[in-house]
This record gives sequence, C-alpha cells and structure tokens, in this order.
Amino acid sequence: MTTTLPVDDVSAVTESVRQRYSAAAEAPEALLCCPVDYDPQYLKILPDEILEKDYGCGDPSAFAREDDTVLDLGSGGGKICYIASQIVGAQGRVIGVDMNDDMLALARRHQSDLAASIGHDNVEFRKGRIQDLGLNRGALEQWLLNNPVTDSASLERYEAQVTAMRRETPLVEDDAVDLVLSNCVLNLVSDTEKTQLFGEIFRVLRRGGRAAISDIVADEPVPEHLKADPELWSGCISGAMEESAFLQAFVDAGFYGVEMVKRDATPWRTVEGIEFRSVTVTAWKGRQGACWDHNEAVIYRGPFSEARDDDGHVYHRGERVAVCRKTFDILTKEPYAAYFEAVEPLEAVTEPIPFDCSVPVEHSAGNGHVAVRDPRETKGVGYNATTDAACGPDDCC
Repeated sequence: MTTTLPVDDVSAVTESVRQRYSAAAEAPEALLCCPVDYDPQYLKILPDEILEKDYGCGDPSAFAREDDTVLDLGSGGGKICYIASQIVGAQGRVIGVDMNDDMLALARRHQSDLAASIGHDNVEFRKGRIQDLGLNRGALEQWLLNNPVTDSASLERYEAQVTAMRRETPLVEDDAVDLVLSNCVLNLVSDTEKTQLFGEIFRVLRRGGRAAISDIVADEPVPEHLKADPELWSGCISGAMEESAFLQAFVDAGFYGVEMVKRDATPWRTVEGIEFRSVTVTAWKGRQGACWDHNEAVIYRGPFSEARDDDGHVYHRGERVAVCRKTFDILTKEPYAAYFEAVEPLEAVTEPIPFDCSVPVEHSAGNGHVAVRDPRETKGVGYNATTDAACGPDDCC
C-alpha cells in the first residue's frame, strides 16, 4: 500500500524531508537539484564532497555584497554559505541554518580548511527550523541532555526554557541581517507553516535589507493527492507554491519591490500536466513607518503609461508626484531608481509635516493615491531666478 501524508501534518512532512536529505548527505541524489551555473571563481576551493551533495535550483548568492551579514535558510552542505563568504569578505558574516544533522555535519567538516583557503573565518552553522528562527534547536538539544522530560514538572521546566531561549538567545535576532538567501528549500516547509516562514524572513532582516530566494514553483495549484505523496514532498514538488501566490506571499509579509528576477523557461519537472520550474525572487524590507512631507516628488520615466506600487500609489508617466520622505527614499534606490527621477526642494525642509499617503486625490491623468506636486512647492513661491544656458564641459548646450 502506498504511504500517504496528511497535508496538515507538520511532523510527517518534516520527517519525510529529513529522511530524504539525510540519505542525500551520504550519497548524491540527482533528483533533488536543477542544473545551476555558479560563478566558477567561487567554486575552485570547494571540496568535491560539498559540490556533489549540493541540492538547489538557483544561485541566490549572486545577490550578496561586500560586508553583508547573510543568512542562508536550509544551508545543507554549506555551498551557498562558502560562496557568500568569499563575496562578503572579512568584514561580512554568513550564518547557515539547517535542521538536518547529517547536512550540518557535512558543512562543518570542511569549515576550518575552507576558512584557511578563503582567508577569513566568517561562516557559522546553526541548527534550527527555517520557519521558526526564534528557537535555537541545537542549544535546546544540549539542554535536554541534562534536563530530560520525564514528568509534568520537567515538562514545565522545558516549556519555560524554550520561552527563555526565544526571548534571551534566539537563533536569529530581530533586524539582524542584510540579506536572507535560500536555495530550493521553502517548498519543503508544510503549507500550514508557510505564512510563518515568510514572516520570519521579514523579521530577521534589517530595514533596507533584502531577500533573494530561489525556489521551485508551479504554474497551477498543486492538488491534494500530490501533496499527500511523501516522495513528492521531499522532492520539492508537493510543497511548491503557485507562481503568483509565491510572489504575493512576500507582499503579504510586508516586503516591497518584489521582483521575479529569474524564471526558467523550461520546467524542471512536469507532473500530471502541472509544470514545476525554478524561479528567483528578490524583495526588500522598509516600507513600514510614518509618512512626513519634505516637499519631495518623483517623476516616473516610463516605459509604461503608469505604474502602481504595493501601497496603492499610482505614478503616471512624466507627472511630478508628491511623495513622503519614506516613499522618496524607496523610489530613488534599488530596485526602483532606474524608473524614477528624483525632484528635491530647492531649500531643505527643516520642519516636515505629516503626509497622508492613503487619500485618493484627483490629478491630471485620473484618480490614484497620489497628488501632483506643483513645481512652485519645490522651488518656492517667490522663486524668480533668471540664468544663462547651462552648458556642458565642452561649452555644448
């Protein structure tokens, strides 16, 4: 009789994944990965054991920057962590989180030698569940060795210890990292925990931080009978989110600038007519907070006639739109800067007033959650300058 999984049974899903990846830590398994082109300069120092037992569908490490603090969710044998270590440099830091003891052992086995080859030791591997980054399960297991749960009193002590660890020594603290990476792991988390998973990614990022996630998605919702197949769960199929739902999950968690930066044209697998393919999504943290008016505006350059952001602001091509300082800062940096022209006031505002970003305002191109900023607001009502032509370096006007 074929084994099936209750789709809402978190422990059953977890155990299915654990068994599959423990075996994959011992012997390479081709069905757990997609072909990925990594930058070869970062692979030269990695041992064959890590390269052969790497299971992923993209290269989110390409989004790491010098001096970043990076968190890799589902770090496995450590390949992405060791690539990121080379990119972020000696002043950067890399944290890998995984729940599988065999994969953690593989990653840690080469840590000293790779640190010597790289020239700095900035990688750390921690045991925990990626959907629960508040609990350090490695530390908890050590505590349980000396404090086994045998009765109701010891159970109460255990529960108190878990609460204290979450509060005092979380696996990953709030606002602690610049970049969260993950390579084909989010789909291994049960459906009932996915909202918590995206919330945890958001929690641990600093304001202005970003996520770069490579994962397997489906072009249609995955039916229940496929979700009940343990082989498909551990094989990155059953837990795959539908494409648009995957992107929306980032928005629902509070991210802005959510972008599908890579989508494989050819499906990795097709099951019962449903296409499963690799995508890489980037998203940013920082749209939360108060809105203050500094007399700033932005002009949407195009190429579309209008654009709408995740807060409902509509920007019509060529129109000078009033925005609060928070929105101004967002739209004049990645990933929007290429599409917007910044319009700053002639004189800096020293006493900003509250800015209401939520009220629809009539403007020249229709209705939207924006208002046109009159040029006299930024230049000043009494501005009356007359200047000569502004010429270039070769007196070319």
